[in-house]
Amino acid sequence: MPHPIKGEEVKAFVVLRPGVKATAEDIIAHCRTQLAPFKVPKDIEFRESLPKTLIGKTLRRQLADEDRKKHGQVAAT
Repeated sequence: MPHPIKGEEVKAFVVLRPGVKATAEDIIAHCRTQLAPFKVPKDIEFRESLPKTLIGKTLRRQLADEDRKKHGQVAAT
């Protein structure tokens, strides 16, 4: 996620399993117990699915580009 001073901040894209309920606060609290402070996401975005390659890897660059477009920034090349 773009940040005016740091350059980027951590954002998590979350797909919940069917029947599971969680809030952004729940996920951030869990991350605080499991991750170093600089790795804890500042923002959580819930999605129905994540873009994947044919072999099942998550297309992280596509997620970043979509997020930059939402914030009115030009995608990195």
